[in-house]
Amino acid sequence: MTLSIYNTLSRRKETFHKSPGETVTMYVCGPTVYKQSHIGHMVGPVIFDAVKRFLQFRGYHVKWVVNITDVDDKLIIRAKEKNTTVRALAEEMTEDYKKCLEQLNVTSIDAFPRATEHIDGMIAMMTRLIDKGYAYAAEGDVYFDISKDEDYGKLCNRNPEQLEAGARIEVTGKKRNPGDFALWKAAKPGEPAWDSPWGSGRPGWHIECSVMSQALLGETLDIHGGGLDLQFPHHENELAQSESDTGKTFSRIWMHNGLLKLSSGKMAGSIGNVLNVADALKHVSGEVLRFFILNTHYRSPIDLGEWDPKNPSQPIPTALESARKAYMGFIRFAERFERITGENLYQQKTASDTLANVAYIPELQSLVNRFHEHMDDDFNTGGATAVLFEVLTFLNKFADQAKLESTTSPSAENLYIFKLGSNVLLDLGRLLGLFYQTPGSNDRKQDNQLVDGLMQLMIDLRNNLRGEAKKIADKANPTKQALFQQTDIIRTRLNELGIVLEDRPTGTSWRIESK
Repeated sequence: MTLSIYNTLSRRKETFHKSPGETVTMYVCGPTVYKQSHIGHMVGPVIFDAVKRFLQFRGYHVKWVVNITDVDDKLIIRAKEKNTTVRALAEEMTEDYKKCLEQLNVTSIDAFPRATEHIDGMIAMMTRLIDKGYAYAAEGDVYFDISKDEDYGKLCNRNPEQLEAGARIEVTGKKRNPGDFALWKAAKPGEPAWDSPWGSGRPGWHIECSVMSQALLGETLDIHGGGLDLQFPHHENELAQSESDTGKTFSRIWMHNGLLKLSSGKMAGSIGNVLNVADALKHVSGEVLRFFILNTHYRSPIDLGEWDPKNPSQPIPTALESARKAYMGFIRFAERFERITGENLYQQKTASDTLANVAYIPELQSLVNRFHEHMDDDFNTGGATAVLFEVLTFLNKFADQAKLESTTSPSAENLYIFKLGSNVLLDLGRLLGLFYQTPGSNDRKQDNQLVDGLMQLMIDLRNNLRGEAKKIADKANPTKQALFQQTDIIRTRLNELGIVLEDRPTGTSWRIESK
């Protein structure tokens, strides 16, 4: 199937303009690093990490850049509140951002340019825009003149008047037009500043991304991505100033991802209902959070369900908790794989020809094809994750029918099919950046010798009670009934603690499943 991508600029799906073997340049707008990263900051990176993984699978070479905005009004205000410097705050929050990315297995970003590293390039671009008549200096500031850009508003499909009506316009007598935007801001006392031909000051937000993307990826990008909230004014202004500067197409494809929302409404720092990544990771693993993000098509909003940050009994939104429970199916399968094969699923070194060999199993081959079709169709990760569950169902059904857990010596052919199918699940999941992390304490039983020992003691006690009860032939015997009642009490009380027992012919296992 041909790879097609929805282009915000043309407002339709387009056949991707590059061929496998060629290099794809991709730029995604990163954060303004003034506070800890919340889960909304992870949506774009997770999506575009999956995009890069799939493009590489299809044979493309991808260079992906995510910028860091380390000078901005928000940073200046926050640094004053914390009685620190802008630079120190930016360093601290940049490290927090990168640590969060790593926890969610976002590992394919090639460069993190910082705005303050490209001031000279920004001044050079502003100078060119002034010389060409697209920008003007005004009392230490520099503004882009939107009236000189004939197709300003094309990304949003609106004219300048419509855009102005729906935006908060900075009111100042320095502007020629209300919608003109700042490329350079004159310095204020106590703020970070750099020398320029127009006096001491600092860059505006929009010019930063234009300069950094050109410096690292060239004048025309293949893909420019970011959240839907950046379409205007940020991306519209980026496009205007970049194409006015170079006379070339700034980006061939514009991809905009949907935003997080609560069922009760907007999630925003100004409201005080954002969930920091660090807090979310106390209750779910990074892979569960990644899975939750990918479980929806990237252009759709991601509904977190209900959540009240003031309610301690509900530490995470309901939809995120549902995703954790759904992901437990893959974790339980990994445990089952280990019981059957004696090997760790997450440590399997899958052969490069696994997906080719799957033709041996037509039903699996069909699922593999459908997974690829979803991803080829505008990177539909929601459809792709649904296929992962179908592969999971196939493998569990096969293991049951072949009695792989109850047979002491399963056939070599059945084991081969099971392991091949398991590797298919692993390979497909890893195209989405999943199944790399061995489950942690938030997902499965804790790897703690004391806890393991106590649980084994409870299981042995319960099994001994069951064994004594089975020795009594008379079903109506009160002692037999009392013994079975005690085993039921053990199971029930453990369930109340979030511990689930599973009885199998090969023995009893347990897992933590939080309520």
